[in-house]
Formats: sequence, C-alpha cells, structure tokens
Amino acid sequence: MAILLDCDTGIDDALALIYLCSQPHVELVAVTSTPGNVDAAQAARNNLALLELCGRPDVPVVIGASSPLRVPLVTTPETHGPQGIGYAELPPARRTLDARDAVELWVEAARARPGELTALLTAPLTNFALALRAEPRLPELLRRTVIMGGSYYYQGNTTPTAEWNAHVDPHAAAEVFAAFAGQPEERLPTVCALETTERIELRPEHVAALAEAAGCADPELVLPEQPEGLRSRASNGLVRHVSDMLRFYFEFHRGYDQGYVAHVHDYFAASVAAGTAYCATRTASVHVETEAPRLMGTTVADYRGLWGEPPNARIVSDNRPDESFAEFVRSVGALARTLG
Repeated sequence: MAILLDCDTGIDDALALIYLCSQPHVELVAVTSTPGNVDAAQAARNNLALLELCGRPDVPVVIGASSPLRVPLVTTPETHGPQGIGYAELPPARRTLDARDAVELWVEAARARPGELTALLTAPLTNFALALRAEPRLPELLRRTVIMGGSYYYQGNTTPTAEWNAHVDPHAAAEVFAAFAGQPEERLPTVCALETTERIELRPEHVAALAEAAGCADPELVLPEQPEGLRSRASNGLVRHVSDMLRFYFEFHRGYDQGYVAHVHDYFAASVAAGTAYCATRTASVHVETEAPRLMGTTVADYRGLWGEPPNARIVSDNRPDESFAEFVRSVGALARTLG
C-alpha cells in the first residue's frame, strides 16, 4: 500500500503519521506539509521529528504552499498547542527537508507510478488543489484518494456549519471536489467527515492500553482530575510523546464542554487509507461554499441527485470506533515496543 500523505501536523495528524509508520504493509512515499493547524514550516518540522522518532528517516518531507489559495491563513494553537503537538517536546530532526516543492513531488510521483498511489489528505486541500492545476489527470493517475474534511448535515467544529479543513481553504476544497466530478465511482475520493470522525473518540483508557501494549514499566494515567499540563514519565519514548500530545487535546475538548476526550479525525482517515478500518460510504455530489461570509467552508452533499450534477465523492456513513481503537493500540503499541 503506497501512500502519499499531505498534512498540517497537529495532534491528530501526528497520530495518523505514527499509525502509518506502524503498518508493515504501508509504503510512505512522501509526506507533504500544508498550512492549517500550524504554518507549513512548523508542520514540516513536526513531520521530520515524528518520522525520526518512529524510525523512518527515509521518508521525504517537503513543503508546499505557505497560505490558502485566496483567504488569509488561520492557525489553531488553542486546539493543538503552539507547535501543533500539544505538550510534547520532540527532539529536533537531524535531517533537512527535501528540496522539491510539494506540487512537484505529487505530480512526479503520480506520473511515475500510475494506478499505484493512494493520496491521504488530512489538511486543508491547498497543496492538492495546486497539484491538480499542474496535472489535471491526477484523479486517473492515483489509485485512490482519501480526504478528512467537511461535515454533511452535521454541526461544524469551526463555525456552526463548517469543518476546520474545509473552512481554512474553501476555494481549494471546491476545486478538488470539482476535479473529481464525473469520475467512475471507484475513483471518487473517500471522504471522512465530522459525522463519523467525531465518533473516533479517544479516551484516557486508550492511552493506558497503549502503554501496556508497549510494555511500559508503569501504568500511564492521563486523568481529568490531574493538574493541567502534567508531563508523562512513561518509560517508552513514543508513548511518552503521544501521552503529552493527548493530554493537551483532552484538556482542549473539555474546555469546549465535549468531555475529557480527543476526536482523532486523522487517525481514522489514515486507517481507511491503509485498508485497516471498516467503513460504509454513500455516493454524493458535494458543494463547498466560497462566497457567503457566514457559510464559508460549509459542505453540502446531494445524495439524491437533485442538482442534476455527477457525483464527486463517496462520504463515509458508518464506522466502528471500538475496532478502530483496538487496531490503534495493537499496531502503535507494537511499534513503540520495537523502538523501546
């Protein structure tokens, strides 16, 4: 399974990347960095550090766009922390970025390996929209496309109607969905939207289970009654960093009255791309709002063909959270145990 990952590495992107590194059957072709949760340069630093932490310094990391297509960049330090990885303090990577531009890399890779690559997009769709401008045949050249983004007949997490990735660069999202209109159903992007990704609700017991699976010397307790900002002392380095990321994320969600939990949207998208997660989908024609100020980034799905437009997406309609977390604990725990 050859995957090209594009991410704006906040906490859930980090978990997605760690998970992909734990999958023996996944070939990470490259990681491209898009502005969103943090700026593109910080996302790239996070990607380099995480890959080194996971024993994968061979994977190229590149930067693409520095801002959305038409609107100013808005980042979210309150959600993911100033560096995008919560309380974690990753050792700086010893290597540097690949010199190529993200768009150049996407186009070169897709042309060189037609029908082989899965595109996994867990960030605003800026880089992918620019790649489509450079190579409009990408929908035919890629094996599969998986997108984390949007909310369909479901409350947004950034505005009342808009999901974060779609809201940061609505014009890019609109271009991407338009590029897939009329493609055969098997080539339409699989879209992991809020109505199913918010079901992937990671809790303190999952952190404890991960530490146990990794062989940590002591139980890893990340609990709501503990002081905010408490740092992990786990004996396993990967578990320690994951725990410090998730404590920040738990505290953020609690601050918005969602409970001491973490919605790990991008991990679910990664497991869909890797073929390790169950999901059901519904074919639809997606519209992304780019004009009305209060509705910018709102995504609407026409499941019944009322607009008379060809489908451009397959939206995930069902998933299995318990299975997802059992898979995460098993796979990342095994990686952590190997790394020590």
